[in-house]
Amino acid sequence: MSRLWLCRRFAFCIVLLVAVVASMPVWPVDASEPFPFGSELMLDAAPMHGSRRVPIIEIEDNGTASIDLWCASLKAQATIDDSAITIVPGAAQPELAPAQCDADRQARDADLLAALTQVTGWRRSGEVIELTGATPLRFRMMAN
Repeated sequence: MSRLWLCRRFAFCIVLLVAVVASMPVWPVDASEPFPFGSELMLDAAPMHGSRRVPIIEIEDNGTASIDLWCASLKAQATIDDSAITIVPGAAQPELAPAQCDADRQARDADLLAALTQVTGWRRSGEVIELTGATPLRFRMMAN
């Protein structure tokens, strides 16, 4: 076989590969992953010093949500579309005894609750759910 023939065959294969790749449809990555209704979503954060507790949110199909913050728990109402989300919280109920819930944890509760009320969008990548807004929040689906 001649060298020219091998070069032409290699060039033909490259052109064919480029044509096949260029003709493939492009799908958005997130379009196939729906919101994980009914799943516990744990905030992607380390527990605060002296505690193993990490905030968790769970949103049902009908939009009712339960939110466990660093100290308190509350019910909320969520509206979720393809990529948009709004969360309207109810009144927080302290879950831990006041002695266990210091001012720092109470402040972190207030900050997280404020961030949740300001979310406007969401996206999912596998087990990770990111809520977007003034302060992006990253959650992980809990494996039960």
